[in-house]
Amino acid sequence: MFDPKYQPVLMAFFMALFMSFLMSGVISAINIGIPENFLAIWFHAWWTAFVVAFPAVMVVSPLVRRATVKFIRKS
Repeated sequence: MFDPKYQPVLMAFFMALFMSFLMSGVISAINIGIPENFLAIWFHAWWTAFVVAFPAVMVVSPLVRRATVKFIRKS
């Protein structure tokens, strides 16, 4: 198990992993349909998307957290 200090990195990793996987599959299917080699195409698209998504989530998530706080009503 990981130390709690790594929670933001693990959260970003899994968010990028799952979102890039799902979105690359959906976008690939929309753009090319489902040919015989769809899984190979999807895997390539997913890997490329993940390499971009993980650093992007690491950079953007603190900004999103701060922006979200501004939309929450204080009790």
